[in-house]
Amino acid sequence: MKKPLKIALFALLALVLAALAYVIYVFAAYYRVEDYQTLDVVRTTCESPVPMEDAAGTDVTYRISSANVGFGAYSSDYSFFMDGGKESRARSAEAVDENMRGEASLVKALSPDFALFQEVDIDGTRSWHIAEDAYLDDVMENSEFNKVFAQNYDSPYLFYPLINPHGANQSGIVTLSRHPISSAVRRSLPIETGIMKLVDLDRCYSVSRIPAEGGKELVLYDLHLSAYTSDGTIATEQLKLLLADMQAEYEAGNWCVAGGDFNKDLLGDSAQYFGEADQEYSWAQPIPEGTFDGYDISLVAPLDERDPVPSCRNADSAYHQGQYVLTVDGFMVSANVTVESAGVIDTGFRWSDHNPVTMTFTLQEQ
Repeated sequence: MKKPLKIALFALLALVLAALAYVIYVFAAYYRVEDYQTLDVVRTTCESPVPMEDAAGTDVTYRISSANVGFGAYSSDYSFFMDGGKESRARSAEAVDENMRGEASLVKALSPDFALFQEVDIDGTRSWHIAEDAYLDDVMENSEFNKVFAQNYDSPYLFYPLINPHGANQSGIVTLSRHPISSAVRRSLPIETGIMKLVDLDRCYSVSRIPAEGGKELVLYDLHLSAYTSDGTIATEQLKLLLADMQAEYEAGNWCVAGGDFNKDLLGDSAQYFGEADQEYSWAQPIPEGTFDGYDISLVAPLDERDPVPSCRNADSAYHQGQYVLTVDGFMVSANVTVESAGVIDTGFRWSDHNPVTMTFTLQEQ
């Protein structure tokens, strides 16, 4: 055998073995956090934390916000490879700083009693190894808040795209509350099987318990349902698990409020409000009819019909007129919670591919 051919064969064999070793590494490194994991509550250092006792049946109005910060990468001109775009990482540490500070400052200006965040990296190649929850501590003046973090992504190093690969990333969801949180747990959600599980994150929602009137509790849920799946059934199964959980708490006499990124078209047909896009995508389907039947739980899809604002854009390219936009961020409440208002804050997707959403509510006397 000629020497050049031998070299070529050895090189090919080396590539095959390297690829096989990488596949073994990825699957060996994969794991899921156990269900009902107890979460640490970082308690406020404020000398006078605000209790919620005697809050039900009064005129006290509470405000909750939710913001998917997109790991600090998504300025309005950013495109993401899994959405059909080109980029896989934040462009720089400075970009992460600008986007995280901008989004957190906007939420702070809303003066929420409760603030939910999704896609908050605590260490990652894609976010320049910046602990992004520190921005929430800093900008939100976290001494006023109790904080809960739940991990929903801890990936092995992903060598894709080949130029500037997505890398290894650890990320999660953050709940902030001005009122004392007595305890918190992480609930694991069903996800896709096979190779799709590697891109579907370790989906979960967090459950934070806030003591209220008469020994009862306000139970607060922070959620981020599946997006990159082969069909929409997984996200529906996840939603049903959450609904069952909330229903049980409601029947126990507690008040329930959930918020976050549903990755579902919460308006049913967002194009009706925002116009037809130049290209349609199937990753965010409407919630199937009848999903809420039999539950004392209602969906709150934030919308001002006089001036509709979407909560999310598909980041296949820089934000532009005619891009696929819809509302996937919102809330759910139990029947003993009265919603006063709900809306989307229009940022023009300046700091994230999601606009923050907000809701005001009161607790009914039981």
